[in-house]
Amino acid sequence: MRNIILKEVGKVVIPFIQVFALYVIFHGHLSPGGGFAGGTIFGASLIVYRIVYGKNKAQQKISYGKLMKYMCISLIFYGVLKGYSFITGGSHIEVFQVPLGTPGHILSAGYLLPLNIAVGIVVSMTMYLFFALFYEGEV
Repeated sequence: MRNIILKEVGKVVIPFIQVFALYVIFHGHLSPGGGFAGGTIFGASLIVYRIVYGKNKAQQKISYGKLMKYMCISLIFYGVLKGYSFITGGSHIEVFQVPLGTPGHILSAGYLLPLNIAVGIVVSMTMYLFFALFYEGEV
């Protein structure tokens, strides 16, 4: 009986947690939050999913290979974008720059939004990985 209740509540609650996490990530440059805060919320939703539905169903959704692929792509993207902004901004090289946009809109602040997304992915996947390692001893 307990598993049925948990699964039904999880079907409703987990998507709301994930949508809120995406909101925090995407509005991090406009309000409190950002990639790290949104990533922890999203990682917590993945952990709740694994607790409620079990290891096998969670591994069908996000396997170790997918986890590492998302983390590596996000880290490489973050490094390339941050390195590009340091080189072009610090050297005053006149090359392509992302327009800053209108303050208060979602597409403002230049590179901050893509960097927040990359940080959110890395943090959420790392939280889930650590939970899987410490909770059951394997991924």
